[in-house]
Amino acid sequence: MKRLFRNLTFQVLIAIVLGIITGLYFKSFAPTAQLISKTFISLITMLIAPIIFFTIVLGIAGMKDMKKVGRVGGKALLYFEVVTTFALIIGVTVANLVKPGAGFVSHIAADTSKLAAYQKAAADMHWGDFIAHIVPSNAFDAFAKGDILQILFFAILFGFALSRMGETGQTLIDFFEKLSKVFFNIMHIVMRVAPIGAFGGMAYTIGTYGIKTLQPLALLMVSVYITMILFIFVVLNIICRLYKFSLWQYLKYIREEILIVLGTSSSEPALPAMMEKLEKFGCSKSVVGLVIPAGYSFNLDGTTIYLSMSVIFLAQVFNIPLSLEQQLVIIGILMITSKGAAGVTGSGFIVLTSTLAAIKVIPVEGVAILLGVDRFMSEARAITNVIGNGIATIVIAKSEKEFHPVPVVEMEVI
Repeated sequence: MKRLFRNLTFQVLIAIVLGIITGLYFKSFAPTAQLISKTFISLITMLIAPIIFFTIVLGIAGMKDMKKVGRVGGKALLYFEVVTTFALIIGVTVANLVKPGAGFVSHIAADTSKLAAYQKAAADMHWGDFIAHIVPSNAFDAFAKGDILQILFFAILFGFALSRMGETGQTLIDFFEKLSKVFFNIMHIVMRVAPIGAFGGMAYTIGTYGIKTLQPLALLMVSVYITMILFIFVVLNIICRLYKFSLWQYLKYIREEILIVLGTSSSEPALPAMMEKLEKFGCSKSVVGLVIPAGYSFNLDGTTIYLSMSVIFLAQVFNIPLSLEQQLVIIGILMITSKGAAGVTGSGFIVLTSTLAAIKVIPVEGVAILLGVDRFMSEARAITNVIGNGIATIVIAKSEKEFHPVPVVEMEVI
């Protein structure tokens, strides 16, 4: 029994339950709960930039063949595009079959106060700006802001330059190895307070939005959750079988990260731990360092499912029939816009708003209907994103013969 209470998975699970109870019966605690949750997420995000940097630099510096770096990156981007396209198609298909917006009362009270900010952000979002933004004008500024794509770009260049130094650069590599271990040790310390962060996140969500806000959009929420479950256990499971590893074993291995994402409604707190765990699972440091950070911007399976279903839902709410051709156009636009807002706060609504503005068929104001329940669907999005990125890393590692499986018994002890 004592061992069970010391188990981090059990602690986070209990914290989530306590957070729900606190949110239901002590709504005035919500501001404090939000502060607790934000503090925990800040503890994790302060480690993301250095951990990504050192993992990528050490991975690339350890590669003798620089062509391999390009090959791994190319494979990853191709995989991301194929899988997220499947996610979009599945989302559109389920929304058309279930019709969660049919008969919905569109004049329901909607919070339009926040909509103007999303409309402005959507108007300012351009694909060319996104490409240009990948290259940081100041490397230190990229670290200060925690911009994953810019850090990824700088780390690749740094790792490539370090690898060209040969034996001369070995001293710096050894130093970086030690620094990397320090940051991972800090992460282990921070993860011990993960239950407190999960408790705060859940208490804030329930206390602020309440269970009653779910009722008008219950069918959409259920549809989104079921679709993501199907995506994980059908599409991703098929991918796992094709590459000869067990989805269940993988999910069991990252259960702590899944629960932390569930409690905090964010995938960021799981990023450093996922990078470490995937290395221990058997993926090489170089593959993990390249695929996981890139996946957080380009492989958002959960987000793409949510976006595609939301567009179809709003069309049904306003009784706007969409032809097959129009729906294919929407899928095409989402394939672009979902990448363009990567790493932007509130990116889900920015992408949704920009997509509606682009197709000019569904009223942009309809996005306000979703504002009240978005928080409750963010958990499903984030969990699906995290699971999908981990599987992508294993797939790329296996395709590059950079996967060295760890025995199940040894894995459970880690």
